[in-house]
Amino acid sequence: MKSVILRFRVMAIVSGIMSLLLWFVYMPVKYIFHNESLHSKIIWIPMVHGYLYPIYILTAIHFATKARWPIMKMLGLMLAGTLPVASLLAERRVVRRYS
Repeated sequence: MKSVILRFRVMAIVSGIMSLLLWFVYMPVKYIFHNESLHSKIIWIPMVHGYLYPIYILTAIHFATKARWPIMKMLGLMLAGTLPVASLLAERRVVRRYS
């Protein structure tokens, strides 16, 4: 169980950071500032986030099945990855409870 928690912890932190970068760096540059030169330098953010988010979902499912969580609690953990700070908060709760 310890390795499952570690994998979830790493993916929750990485996914949370990438989500923060997406919401508060990439989106404002693209939609508010319309700065094409800066946009071309940060175009990697949504691509990396797009590849990492499904990995977060899989690790959340893996952790929730190992912890024998009900489906609704598992869905809540998966949805925590959609908001920038929610995956970081979910990671803290999981680590406090299962470590």
